[in-house]
Amino acid sequence: MRFIYNLLFLFSFLLTAPFYFFKMWRRGHWKRGFWQRFGVFDTPIKAAVSNRNCLWIHAVSVGEVNLATQLIRSLERHAPNLKLLVSTTTSTGMSELKKKLPTHIIKVYFPIDWPMFINRALRVVNPEAIVLVEAEIWPNFLWKAQSRGIPVFLINARMSERSFQRYRRARFLFGGIFASFAGVGVQNEEDGQRMITLGCRPRKVKELGNLKFDSAKLDERPAFSVGDIFRQIAVPANPMVLVGGSTHEGEEAILGEIYVRLKKVFPNLFLVVVPRHFERSQDAGRDLKKSGVRPVFRTEVSMQSQSNPGEFDCLVVNTTGELLQFYACASLIFIGKSLTAKGGQNPLEPASLGKAIVFGPNMQNFRSITESLVGAGGARQVADAVELESVMLHLLANEQARNELGQAAMKVITENQGAVERSVQMILKPLRKDDVFLSPSPDAKKRV
Repeated sequence: MRFIYNLLFLFSFLLTAPFYFFKMWRRGHWKRGFWQRFGVFDTPIKAAVSNRNCLWIHAVSVGEVNLATQLIRSLERHAPNLKLLVSTTTSTGMSELKKKLPTHIIKVYFPIDWPMFINRALRVVNPEAIVLVEAEIWPNFLWKAQSRGIPVFLINARMSERSFQRYRRARFLFGGIFASFAGVGVQNEEDGQRMITLGCRPRKVKELGNLKFDSAKLDERPAFSVGDIFRQIAVPANPMVLVGGSTHEGEEAILGEIYVRLKKVFPNLFLVVVPRHFERSQDAGRDLKKSGVRPVFRTEVSMQSQSNPGEFDCLVVNTTGELLQFYACASLIFIGKSLTAKGGQNPLEPASLGKAIVFGPNMQNFRSITESLVGAGGARQVADAVELESVMLHLLANEQARNELGQAAMKVITENQGAVERSVQMILKPLRKDDVFLSPSPDAKKRV
């Protein structure tokens, strides 16, 4: 079984590696932490984890990093003697980790799921426990953890119908992995039943809620002023701001066409478009121009010179980590990847800001959140671009309707928070029995 997996993994890795390495090179700074992907850690990291009770938290990319950040803050309060190491797979995830977490939290790239690399990483870190944020299943990593007696916890677990069917077909491979979890925190009863069907022990599965509601707590200071940027590009005072957040291919063109028509009704309307992947910003800008929109890129805005009034009617944000600040200034928000692509993006941050939110029919990755918001009157879901324009027209013309949407959304957020604390208690309860909170002695015996 493992031989077959590793054979298939090796073939897949060799086939896709050139694409991923090219992607890393294109994003830049690819050399930083490169060897960590092969389980090679430098001396400062080795020294930081040596003879320490270490907890390894894995957060795949930006979305999971935001959840891990909340989890880490709570863990530090409850277990100050634990040394925390957090890993991520993507460079954007690493950028967010460095931005949001203090230097004493160790940040590394997750090793490639090959036995030699995994063994090398686990020998160095030697964690007391491993926490996986959402359902990120890497068999070699979990097999090696199991063989070393390291408890593994899965938190904020969700299992889509598609993933469930895929794992169920391969239960001969994954069944033992699911059975080995020391604790599984699921978002809802349906996810819990699916995890049990896949092999998780029923008594280890806990319905803890969705950590994303906790991650929507907005306690970070903005790093810049949206108002200053608007003044530099001569946006009229007190504009109505339409924000397209985390947009995907095709959605910028639709937003541009809708905006041009809405602008005739609302002369002070200004458009902000934030592509999900900043590498697409140039393509997004071209699509907007074809629609008759005059965009300027965020990186082109100079604090030394000011644009002429009316020169631009759209800002394309081609940077990362700034979406929240633009959400905060919005009159109306469209959530991307919901109209021309499937899956959707997280609507909780704008909901926590009390903003009026609209998204398309494809919110599969946030189904329970979408149902909660729409059911409570905290968001509007549309079937297509025609309905999107109609709903936008209605909401922009009706401030009270926007306020009612925003207030209902904030209520949904408040009523669903607390999953972070419940998850921390699930993780720490079995560790307390092993006294891992005690300061280790210099000659503490390590696993071999």
